[in-house]
Amino acid sequence: MAESLKEKTAKGLFWGALNNSLMQFIGLLFGIVLGRLLSPSDYGMMAMLTIFSVIANNLQNSGFGTALANLDHPRDEDYNSVFFFNIIVGISAYIILFFCAPLISDYYHEPRLTPLSRFAFLGFVFASFSTVQNAWLFKNLRAKQQAKTNVTSVLLSSSVGVICAFSGLSYWSLAIQSNIYVLSVAVLAWHYSPWRPDFRHITFAPVRHMFKFSVKILATNITNSINNNILNVLLGHYFSAHDTGNYNQAYQWNSKAWYVLQSMVTQVAQPVLVSLREEKERQVRVLRKLIRFAAFLSFPVMFGFGLVAKQFLVVTMGAKWEVSAGYIQILCISGAFMPIYSILTNMIISKGRSGILLNGTLVFAVVQIAAMILLWRYGIVTMIVAYTILNVGWIFVWHAFVWRLTGYHVGLFVADILPFALVALAVMALTGFATASIGNLAVKLIARIAMTAVLYYGVMKLAHVQILTECENFVLSKLKRKKD
Repeated sequence: MAESLKEKTAKGLFWGALNNSLMQFIGLLFGIVLGRLLSPSDYGMMAMLTIFSVIANNLQNSGFGTALANLDHPRDEDYNSVFFFNIIVGISAYIILFFCAPLISDYYHEPRLTPLSRFAFLGFVFASFSTVQNAWLFKNLRAKQQAKTNVTSVLLSSSVGVICAFSGLSYWSLAIQSNIYVLSVAVLAWHYSPWRPDFRHITFAPVRHMFKFSVKILATNITNSINNNILNVLLGHYFSAHDTGNYNQAYQWNSKAWYVLQSMVTQVAQPVLVSLREEKERQVRVLRKLIRFAAFLSFPVMFGFGLVAKQFLVVTMGAKWEVSAGYIQILCISGAFMPIYSILTNMIISKGRSGILLNGTLVFAVVQIAAMILLWRYGIVTMIVAYTILNVGWIFVWHAFVWRLTGYHVGLFVADILPFALVALAVMALTGFATASIGNLAVKLIARIAMTAVLYYGVMKLAHVQILTECENFVLSKLKRKKD
């Protein structure tokens, strides 16, 4: 019997949650080990290169992965055309950046970046060979296979990274870890995807047909990459590698937390919303449910992480990272909104309005870059606060576009997210006050995690929140099936 859309969505969310929870748990364990072995300067070296890697990756993908997912019924010819185009772009981008490596070193006043960048940039060449396989898995909601791919890859690459760090390879261990991860994902994507390229019929006509849509996605992704990494770029230029590393560690841990939630919902959001394109009222109902689900999880997780950031970093990785804990507490505010941010932008994409997404992202980039350049003289904390305020405020810009496209007005949007935000804030405030007198950091960490989880769950249960009930019923049904 064919699965209903609701069943596919629920299964996708389940495997997305399992995938990202396992990935981040593994990343947590190995990140702690690497954090104890490496210095802020080591992380700063890689952080300076991050923006170039992500831009090159976006060029390699060229927005065609999203374009394929947005097609109602993509053909083999579409996949084949994108496959060969991506490889050409990926290799070309690497060659250009290979020769630009000395210029990157000059910008950061760090000659060691030349050989490091030439090695680190190999990752997006590896990635170019699996973009289509990953797009096929995504389009067909093969979340289970994606979960296996990602978990295996992060386990393998993290193990190699730790071995390299123990061997004294310092920042090189981070570059090796990154490349091993990308290569492993590529190999496993080929294993799980049944699609194979046809070398006998190579044509770029489908790419030309998708170009108008995909080029806007490409420009949007590149601009988003700049937005997300602008502080790494400016801190690396205006401050030291040590300062950049402290911020990057905070950004990475903050990202690990919200990325679990974001990936869980975006793994199903676009395919599901595209499938409901002709059923506008049902599409809005699904959109609202996805947003409530994201808010139900993201606010307690992110606000809770901010509450325990100092205890977590100092206990697990040492006092050398205490500065990063303060940065995390600020970044977690915007991190709580990231999964919702992603759902709204996926709704815009599902309507085929990639131009709106591009224009909104470009304006945001200009505003953010200008603000960061004007404020760097006032210190790193001021820049992070401004970055957070801008990211939270811009979510209402995306909602305004969704409102215009769907009729999902701001009153409903606020009603969908505000209760979860207020309950999470109240729980964190109560927990912080109740545990303030605990002196031992490890005991305080455990006490705060336990208390926030119990209090938040209790409030949601007493309030008979529908999202919680549906999550419980789904998990119970999965457990019952396994027993049967």
